[in-house]
Amino acid sequence: MIIRAVGQQRMTVDALIALTGASPITIRRDLADLEGRGLLKRVHGGAVRVDNRGQPMPYSLRSHENLEQKLSLATVAASLIDDDQSVILDNGTTNDALAQTLVGRRMTVLCLSLHAAVALGTSRDIRVIVPGGLITPDSLSATAAASIQAARDMRADVSVLGACAASPAHGLTTATWDDAQIKRAIAAAGARRIMLATGQKLARTSSFRFGGFDDLDDLVVTEDAPEAVVDQFREAGVQVHVAPETARRSDDD
Repeated sequence: MIIRAVGQQRMTVDALIALTGASPITIRRDLADLEGRGLLKRVHGGAVRVDNRGQPMPYSLRSHENLEQKLSLATVAASLIDDDQSVILDNGTTNDALAQTLVGRRMTVLCLSLHAAVALGTSRDIRVIVPGGLITPDSLSATAAASIQAARDMRADVSVLGACAASPAHGLTTATWDDAQIKRAIAAAGARRIMLATGQKLARTSSFRFGGFDDLDDLVVTEDAPEAVVDQFREAGVQVHVAPETARRSDDD
């Protein structure tokens, strides 16, 4: 009943209590369980449906979402990368935030997005590499073929991955087949594999799988990540780093 109701519109906890006759504690417990299974997304005071699988969002929209969370993730991830290391930086808005955080450091970085390359290119001590060929207008990322070849030609100390979604049942997933192939090549090229994800990405599933939890060495995630999913990463041997949030969400407010 909850899934059906949320599938039609945003539902508050109070509305779900009235609809089901269940107690507030039961509703919040059920919402946490359903979010952990990727069936809905909790928001302040209630829940909304998750995006359909295979529905990529334009970069222009993604770049304005969760800005404070992305900066917090980027700050923690930057602390995991040492000077003089070689790094492959996946495309995506969170990794573009990481690029800005790395400005002024000393390292070699293969950037699969021109957003990241431009940010890092202002730093004299960073050697920036970009794949050749055409650029995707929206995200300014290289094509799949160019990105995969560039990753295969590099042996990096660190590969930094972005993900559209991650769940215990389906592993690490993304919205397009091409992006899944790129992420596999990035992961294969890195001695250490780090993934950055906001909590909401651990509460949904996308269409194309590019790896399992045990393919990662480190996960950097925000405080709102479903606890059950984070525990699954730890059980797979992944080192989990929780990035603090400027404003902590509370469903009880």
